[in-house]
Amino acid sequence: MTADQTTGLTVPASTPTVAVAPLVLPAPARGEDLHVRIAAPVTGTDLPIVLFAHGFGSNLDGYAPLVDHWAAHGFVVIQATHLDSQRLDIPADDPRRPRTWRYRVEDMRRILDDLETLEAAVPGLAGRVDHGRIVAAGHSFGGQTAGILVGLRVRDPQTGIAEDLSDPRIMASIQLATAGKGGDELTPFAQQNLPWLRDQDFSHITAPGLVVAGDADDLPLSTRGPAWTSDPYTLSRGNKSLLTVHGGEHFLGGISGYQVTETTDENPARVALVQHVTLAFLRHVTGIDHTDWETAQSVLADAHPLGRLESK
Repeated sequence: MTADQTTGLTVPASTPTVAVAPLVLPAPARGEDLHVRIAAPVTGTDLPIVLFAHGFGSNLDGYAPLVDHWAAHGFVVIQATHLDSQRLDIPADDPRRPRTWRYRVEDMRRILDDLETLEAAVPGLAGRVDHGRIVAAGHSFGGQTAGILVGLRVRDPQTGIAEDLSDPRIMASIQLATAGKGGDELTPFAQQNLPWLRDQDFSHITAPGLVVAGDADDLPLSTRGPAWTSDPYTLSRGNKSLLTVHGGEHFLGGISGYQVTETTDENPARVALVQHVTLAFLRHVTGIDHTDWETAQSVLADAHPLGRLESK
């Protein structure tokens, strides 16, 4: 265990990792096979799982600053390329477009259904994974995906029904820079182009969760400004924590990849903060160790230059 000089947080020792991609799962109803990437430590047993959903337009190769960090510290990280990925380039008039939010959830369920097959495809991983400890995580659009898996209700814009699409195999969630409630606070652009944001109900989320929000994340989707991305914390029920990243814009300093062009607030210190706090939460919520999480809560309780961590 070492102390990071930038953040003041403690970080466990890292281990070598292996990553395999693409692993292909047939998905006829989806119209495209599901491509999956798995990263895992080369040693260790009873390894918990992080099921990670990328943001709009990204793919299974994104978010290396987070997924590499988690894998190097004891987690099996599984990513997919969802239908909204630029890599697939689905036309704007494709009939699947209005239901991309739901296809994402189905992608995650398919991965959970085929865990043993995927595990066996990674050299040396079979028999080392704990299927009973799974955390859903995601950034932006992926944060909604992770939220749905733990109880977020989304009113289907085509049917008008808000179904419970949660999965009991998911024990907790991490939602990074993701959408808040809909209604009149959505901008006309969001109302027209992202109809699955019109009516979100966070009140059914009871699983433990960490929400990460940048206080400079002023998305063109809501009239409320950066506070909108804190809704998954404020509107869900107890046992939640909120990390507010000071000066953080939508990519929280650069979590979507190394040297990516979309980052507007590139800041290695912010990335380190998100890395360390999310890892501490993962280790805490999966029962590995609570010390790092307790340290983060203490260090970030007040007057830290990088961020603030609060819980309810």
